[in-house]
Amino acid sequence: MSGKREDYISWDEYFMGVAMLSAMRSKDPNTQVGACIVSSDHKILSMGYNGFPLGCSDDEFPWSREGDPLENKYFYTTHSELNAILNYRGGSLEGATMYVTLFPCNECAKAIIQAGIKRLVYDCNKYETTPSVVASRKMLTTAGVEIEQYKHTNRKIIVEL
Repeated sequence: MSGKREDYISWDEYFMGVAMLSAMRSKDPNTQVGACIVSSDHKILSMGYNGFPLGCSDDEFPWSREGDPLENKYFYTTHSELNAILNYRGGSLEGATMYVTLFPCNECAKAIIQAGIKRLVYDCNKYETTPSVVASRKMLTTAGVEIEQYKHTNRKIIVEL
């Protein structure tokens, strides 16, 4: 008797894997973050990663984290979460889930809330005690966004290209 395969990946593994793969597109030498937005019926709606806006050259704008504000990356880069929201062209994201490799900052939290995303699954929260992330969590919680840390299965998934 043959049955279905039992070792397939879960939805969370699948979509966090897509977010992690998206992060690999980032050209940021320090922090690569990816996001994947999914509908309630498990369809990928959009993806994003951190980088410069369209038309702003990765070779001409600064990647530095320090120095004069106009000579570092912070005024110029778009975070993965905002990119994923802006990349969506299908209408409303109401009720969607966002998978993201790094807990969102306060600015991305505003966009997540305004877009109607109702569930957030994040992997890492290395900036947990920073004012930006404290404010982000407060806004997301107050707005009723379900926040969940991704539970690692330690499954190794290899994609050969």
